Amino acid sequence: MVAEIEYLGGLRTSSVHLKSNNLIITDAPLDNNGKGEAFSPTDLVSSALGSCMLTIMGILAEKEKIELKGTKLSVNKIMSSNPRKIAEIKIDIEVPPISITEEQKAKLINAAHTCPVALSLHPDVKQDITFKFK
Repeated sequence: MVAEIEYLGGLRTSSVHLKSNNLIITDAPLDNNGKGEAFSPTDLVSSALGSCMLTIMGILAEKEKIELKGTKLSVNKIMSSNPRKIAEIKIDIEVPPISITEEQKAKLINAAHTCPVALSLHPDVKQDITFKFK
C-alpha cells in the first residue's frame, strides 16, 4: 500500500503516505462546490506531472553531471465540463543558466516528456509543455 485516505466531510480528504507519514489535505475547488482551501485532486494530478518531469530530468542530469538545482516550473490546469475532467495541463519549465550541449538539452526535454506521469495520462489530456533555457 502507498497511502491511506479518509473522507473528512465538507468535500475534504486526508491522505497519509504510509512510508513517510507525510500528509496531504485535498479540498474540492471553488468552482465545484468546495472551499478551495487546499489542492484539489485534479490540482494534484497536474502538479504530479510537473514534479515527475523535474524528477526524471534530475535523474538524467545526475548521470550527465548537469546541475539542475534551481530549475522551476509553473503548472496551469484547464478543466472541461460534460464530463468534468482535466482537458489540458500547461507547464512552463525555466532552467537557470547552465552550460550544456544541444544534445543534453534535447535529452532533458525528452526526459520531461517521457516521465511516468506524462505517459500515464490519457491521450485526450493535452500536455502543453514549454522550456526556457536561460
